[in-house]
Amino acid sequence: MTIALLAAATPCAAHADDIAISPAGQKAIGTIDARFQSYNIEMVEVTGGRFWRPYPRTARAFDERDRYSARPPIDLANARLRLLAAALSPAYLRVSGTWANATFFAETPGEPPPGFNSLLSRAQWRGVVEFARAADAEIVTSFAINPGSRDANGVWKPDQAQQLIDATHALGGRIAAAEFMNEPTLAASNGAPAGYDAIAYGRDFKVFRDWMRRAAPETLILGPGSVGDAPSPSGSGITTRDLLAASGPGIDRFSYHHYNTISPRCGGHDDPAQALSEDWLARTDATLRTYQALRDAFEPGKPIWLTETADAACGGSRWDQTFLDTFRYLDQLGRLARAGVQVVMHNTLAASDYGLLDEATFRPRPSYWAALLWRRLMGTIVLDAGKAAPRDLHLYAHCHPAMAGAVSLLAINTSRRKSHALTLSASAERYTLHAAQLQGTIVQLNGKRLALTADDRLPRLEARVTPAGTVRLAPATITFLVFPNAANPACLSRRSGS
Repeated sequence: MTIALLAAATPCAAHADDIAISPAGQKAIGTIDARFQSYNIEMVEVTGGRFWRPYPRTARAFDERDRYSARPPIDLANARLRLLAAALSPAYLRVSGTWANATFFAETPGEPPPGFNSLLSRAQWRGVVEFARAADAEIVTSFAINPGSRDANGVWKPDQAQQLIDATHALGGRIAAAEFMNEPTLAASNGAPAGYDAIAYGRDFKVFRDWMRRAAPETLILGPGSVGDAPSPSGSGITTRDLLAASGPGIDRFSYHHYNTISPRCGGHDDPAQALSEDWLARTDATLRTYQALRDAFEPGKPIWLTETADAACGGSRWDQTFLDTFRYLDQLGRLARAGVQVVMHNTLAASDYGLLDEATFRPRPSYWAALLWRRLMGTIVLDAGKAAPRDLHLYAHCHPAMAGAVSLLAINTSRRKSHALTLSASAERYTLHAAQLQGTIVQLNGKRLALTADDRLPRLEARVTPAGTVRLAPATITFLVFPNAANPACLSRRSGS
């Protein structure tokens, strides 16, 4: 695909099927957290251990029996990793995941005691605190809930959690928010004691809540951090409704997890041909509706955070490291911001196939470039993008984060064959992402390949000036349009950035 096929704006008259874009009149419909776009570094990445094995580069079949691979602790002092994370700031950094449920914190390296599966040393946690400081990221975590973290009666003890809180403060950091445990709806397979149920969770959560209010009153309590309540291949052993009924009120933010599917590592067999379909992308909405209803029933008015998400659980699908998943990544951010979700934490920053960065080189994958454009162009004030567009054209509008009065429009053409047209009432700065191969790892911005520079810096993200008139969006492309002179009242009267 050449840039000529992106069809720049022309002054010709609008066609009947064109969609009129008038950025000056778009109304504010909500706001999102300044750290809305965030990410996970799994606890097992910090400690080292067995995590989801990346798919082989060859086309050979993947052996589901060989789903994990051993890895050393991630190098959080790596200059490239810190540079690329800082470019997405401000953000939340969530260090959690299934492995966190059975991780023992200790001052020195060594073997974990009985009942724990891994050990987090003070030096490793110092790396997290220092990385968060360097990347302008606030730490979010969860705590061990395995049999080794309990008293003789099986009740959860805060001893280990207290040590982690104390160490964080001693290292000059802080934990901005914490979930009691990772994914309690899957407790049976996530490290909890045998027979663990909603009643046991409710008992333990009350201990956790009361301790948190005393030990770290400045830390937000997130919960329940569920997954699997909405219809999905993963299923669920304990329902969120039962968890919330047993635990009673006490969270500051309502958290949940969402994956469109599970990867072949865990038995998924999804077709990449569906990755641009409305049915596939709308799974984000279906899951949110499930958890909104539960929030409204048990914790009305509490802001919603999506603390773990990607295309596919269990390390990601084969296409997650390609341009194809960039559509889901940005469309999900647009949908959730429009729906009022305050924070979205992608899993992961740099591990397995769903990482924004390659885990071996820390070089950006296509979705990283999408994340960077979102961070630079989409502010915290969400606007009404207008009337419903065709089913395969998705529009999202925000105030620009840095230019007073300016509006940014995200236009995602998910059709593989059809162009769409927008009629612009004012000139705009255009940023179009496209790729010669949807399942390729090379992505272009306005016809120029995106890559780190020779001296390992981010490239300039250069816009093309697009005059008022009709602009055509080529099939399977993603376009940001920035209207610097919109003078939108909603973007003038309130702070729209971070």
